[in-house]
Amino acid sequence: MHRWIAFLCCAFAAAAVAQTDTIKPTWLTEKFARTYVLKIPAPRGQIVDRNGEPLAVTRVCQNLGIVFPAPLDYAEAKAVAFAREQIAKAERLTGRTVSISDKAIERHFRNRGILPLDILQDLTPAQQKGLNGHLGEGLILHPMYARSYPNGPLAAHILGYAGRAGGTLDSPIENNELLWPEAEGREGLELAFNEQLTGKPGQVTLHFDATGKKDYEKITVPPQPGYNVVTTLDLKLQQLCENVLQKGVKRGALIFLDPNTGDILAMASCPSFDPNQFIPAISAERFKALSDDPNHPLIPRAFRAVYPPGSTFKTFVGIAALESGAITPEDEFSGPPSLEIGNIVMRNWKKTDAGMLNFAAAMEQSCDTWFYQVGIKTGSKPLVEWAQRFGFGAKTGIPLRAEAEGLVPTDEYKKKREARRLSSGDLANFSIGQGDLLVTPLQMAQAMGAVANGGTFYQTRLVLQVQSLDDKIVTGYDLRVKDQIDLKPPNLAALKKGLVDVITGAHGTGGKAGVENIEVAGKTGTAQWGPKNKERNAAWFTGFAPADKPKYAFVALYESDVNQKNTHGGTVAAPLVGEVLKELFKDESKPQERKKKADPTPKPAEEQVGGD
Repeated sequence: MHRWIAFLCCAFAAAAVAQTDTIKPTWLTEKFARTYVLKIPAPRGQIVDRNGEPLAVTRVCQNLGIVFPAPLDYAEAKAVAFAREQIAKAERLTGRTVSISDKAIERHFRNRGILPLDILQDLTPAQQKGLNGHLGEGLILHPMYARSYPNGPLAAHILGYAGRAGGTLDSPIENNELLWPEAEGREGLELAFNEQLTGKPGQVTLHFDATGKKDYEKITVPPQPGYNVVTTLDLKLQQLCENVLQKGVKRGALIFLDPNTGDILAMASCPSFDPNQFIPAISAERFKALSDDPNHPLIPRAFRAVYPPGSTFKTFVGIAALESGAITPEDEFSGPPSLEIGNIVMRNWKKTDAGMLNFAAAMEQSCDTWFYQVGIKTGSKPLVEWAQRFGFGAKTGIPLRAEAEGLVPTDEYKKKREARRLSSGDLANFSIGQGDLLVTPLQMAQAMGAVANGGTFYQTRLVLQVQSLDDKIVTGYDLRVKDQIDLKPPNLAALKKGLVDVITGAHGTGGKAGVENIEVAGKTGTAQWGPKNKERNAAWFTGFAPADKPKYAFVALYESDVNQKNTHGGTVAAPLVGEVLKELFKDESKPQERKKKADPTPKPAEEQVGGD
């Protein structure tokens, strides 16, 4: 339409010139008249917990921009000088520093001068108040959408973050372009559900008069917000787990899930980071600080880091031995301080002879030499098959990028790596969760959930559904059973007895996970991890509670410093779970007491053994 108007103006000017040469052609005064149809970015959908509590939201923020005087018929040097005056005023009024080059000012003036040049983003209420009555003709406050994480670092590794899509808008204005860049998911659920969270842009018509001043603005199509993602998380439990981790751990993970559904109720990794730092874009200095941090806060240890599971894996070695018929719950094996396997002497964590033990007693004491014998007797095929059946060596399938698979060593794996099959030494190491075996904390929690409910292996869930703004379900993620593991009742009873005795037995290694009001079942574990000159401990505690009717399956992982002593599953990981359980069951009664008088002989809380 503006071309047609210009054509009429030119015709009128030609006629005027024919009458007199003193009248200036009017089309020169109309060259700044424009009409644009631009897109309004849509609010991004929310991410919420299972009860609707917000975890990631979209809010309206206020940006401060420079408005260049119209008409824009002056030199770029004058535009830069004007902008510098406004920048100095903005810095004085807000107390913030503006970083923008003269080149950037020139590009905006040349290509987009009719639109404000943003110089400060997301002003605080106090900064906005300081600008009241002082904006003048050169500055303007205008709203836009920004992503926000109201709980700061809480569940940051799960949520991820949404950064600004594309670079700075400084090219010539084109119809149907966005008024400002949208946010797009870069990590976590923000990335996995980016398409669903991203809404549909609206449309606004802007008209500028002959001087370049905006004289008309109308929203012709309102933006449609994105869909909301409802997670399985429980905000209060997530907060509790993260608080416990921050107080007791430099690096580690803590997970609670519902063993009756496979739903992840809390999944915390420590250290964490604040995803608000990435909004709208993280500074180079902040990103370098996060990347160079020796504790690696950007790594989600709960599902992207792998560790040897140590003695927590004895739970599944026992299942393999029992279910394959290699042993019965009543069979007894010796528990000497050491055993010679091949040409290697492999030791128990305890230096005294444990005597003859059945399976439940061996679990209570976490007797390494007992499990060396049973693992070798069971053989590689049942050990590997039962480990895989409980989900080890495979991703759980949660919708988060780069989930680790872990590793269950097989004969084929050994043939490729070392041109041999699994040896007796390998099986002995496998039986105490050492050697090449690697698992994620989430895999361990998932497996223990199946033990807790008696053998139903649920698909682990992190998201319940995606729904529209009016609460209509767009996509639902139904409860799904991946496998029904029919454990024989006597075997399951012996296993649960052993796990309970780990907490309450006189020789149990997990007493610090016990609470006064509930029967807890669990297993400690301590594994050496990393190169010999930089060896660390991975200290574990995993289990479920209450033992008779489980409501929670859990795992705690404590990652020690190099050569840090006294970091065993019973001393550093079990207390983390115990603290959470005390809060969860604080209104319950019926004290849990230890069954026998404690052994007066001093002993470490968990085993440490050498490799093959």
